[in-house]
Amino acid sequence: MEKTNVFTYSGVRSTRSYKGAMRMIQGQDGFSVVNYSNISVGELISRIADNIQKVIVGKRNSIENIIIALVSGGHVLIEDVPGVGKTSLVSALSKSISCTFRRIQFTPDVLPTDVTGFSMYNMKENAFEYRPGAVISQIVLADEINRTSPKTQSSLLEAMEEGQVTVDGKSYPLPSPFMVLATQNPVEYLGTFPLPEAQLDRFLMKVSLGYPQPDEEVFMLERFRTDAPLNELTAVATPEEIIAAKDIVRNVYVDPAVSKYIVQLARATRGHQDVVLGISPRGSIALYHAAQARACCRGRDYCTPDDVKDMAIPVLSHRLKLRQDARLRNLQPEAIISGIIDSSYVPVSARDHVNA
Repeated sequence: MEKTNVFTYSGVRSTRSYKGAMRMIQGQDGFSVVNYSNISVGELISRIADNIQKVIVGKRNSIENIIIALVSGGHVLIEDVPGVGKTSLVSALSKSISCTFRRIQFTPDVLPTDVTGFSMYNMKENAFEYRPGAVISQIVLADEINRTSPKTQSSLLEAMEEGQVTVDGKSYPLPSPFMVLATQNPVEYLGTFPLPEAQLDRFLMKVSLGYPQPDEEVFMLERFRTDAPLNELTAVATPEEIIAAKDIVRNVYVDPAVSKYIVQLARATRGHQDVVLGISPRGSIALYHAAQARACCRGRDYCTPDDVKDMAIPVLSHRLKLRQDARLRNLQPEAIISGIIDSSYVPVSARDHVNA
């Protein structure tokens, strides 16, 4: 049962307003003017999710979480068995927001330069010129990322954290918005290289699709009877709208009590008896931003503890490293996060406390 404590959580709306706010945003086709007052992040997320569901049957929560990661400026690790639609989901996302898309099929012989690019000597110009790698795109699918070597895996670190790649001492910025969606198979471990904790921590969240329900699978067979819906999918949003949504999300109001609640959850993992490596400060920041985006998804411009709890498992579970005896007991990180949420003090607004 959850314990509660009365904090000074105000539960009020943010005083920041975007009414009539005009912003100049640099997109893939140059600069454009975007009216922030015309953008509802919740409606934008719903519109994109509806479009993706023309290809992916069901899985609404997982789809929304991926879009939340997008407008939070984060990256996603999709861990699931083959054939459940991981690659189709990423392709549908890129088409829905009219972003450039590249897929990297990771194998043991893929080199870091295949990802970041390389310098090649141009004899005509008598100079070296940069040849972009596969990561120079807005949406990047790192398919079966755990099948390539750690050296190649690490080539994504700078791109994911700093939004740039460095080749021969020169940095090249990545297009905006930029997002890496990596997939891995949790069943097959032969010939794989598990992602190190440093790289797992770079992913804002981990999601899983799972098998569809029987009625969903029947509907899927009918939908794919003649052709793949992905071929007919059209864009319902623009990259400029995603950039604007990211700016709006970052300005969602978070009461200090809710911030303390996030830190409380993170610190509880660091002293947990079954955990070797708990949540880092980067993980706390990731949960903070994901909760802001979740609030926008629900049509609010202020964050509540429920937003934090909703995002805690997808944002935090993959960052935990369990002790050997905990793994032998088949204890899962999700269960630890859930237990910490149930045993932690939850901030409530003074108004809610009086009404109770």
